[in-house]
Amino acid sequence: MTLPRYGAISSASVRVKTGVTMFLILLGAVAGANGLQAQSSAGAPPAACASAENRQFDFWVGRWDVYPKKTPEKKVAQSVIEKLYAGCTIRENWMPLVTGGDGGSLNSYRPADGVWRQMWADSSGAWVEFTGKWNGSAMVLEGVWPQPGHPKQRTRMTYTPLPDGSVEQAGESSDDEGKSWQPSFDLIYRPVSAKDAHK
Repeated sequence: MTLPRYGAISSASVRVKTGVTMFLILLGAVAGANGLQAQSSAGAPPAACASAENRQFDFWVGRWDVYPKKTPEKKVAQSVIEKLYAGCTIRENWMPLVTGGDGGSLNSYRPADGVWRQMWADSSGAWVEFTGKWNGSAMVLEGVWPQPGHPKQRTRMTYTPLPDGSVEQAGESSDDEGKSWQPSFDLIYRPVSAKDAHK
C-alpha cells in the first residue's frame, strides 16, 4: 500500500521539477533576448549626419517671405528651406514673385573636407557650386558664378541669423579672384506667419 503513495509523490515531484526546469529555460531565453537587444542598441552606430557641424545651417530651415534689405516693405520672393534625407541635406526652393529666376539648391556638410557645399541650379540654366564654412556667427559660401561679360566672376554669400528670427543673405561679387569685393545683393528672410503658411 505504500508503493503507490511513494509512486504518486515521485510522479508529482517529477512534474514539479519539469515545470521549474521549463520556467528557468524560458526565463533564460527572455533574459538572453533582452541582453542581445540592449547590446544591439548600445552598439548601434551613430546617425551619419548627427554631428554639431551638420546642424550649423539649421537656422535657415523654414518657410520664408523674402525682402530686399533696402526696401523692407517690398516682398520679392518666397523660399522654402527643408532639412531632408535623415538630416544630411538642406534643400532650398527659391520662388520669386516675378516670372523667371526660380531655382533651388542642395546644401550638405562634407566631413572629409570640413566644409559645406552648395549646388545651385535655376531656370536660366545656371549651375553653380559653392563651398564654405560657419565662421562662428554666419555661414559663408563662395564660388564662381559667371555673369554676362564676367565669365570668372566670384560670388560670396553670407547667411546670418538675426535676433528676431529672420535671416540675412548678403551677396558680394569679385572680378579679381577675391582680392576685392563689391556688394551685389542683400536680402532679409522673414518667417511666414502661421496664417499665411496655409495659403
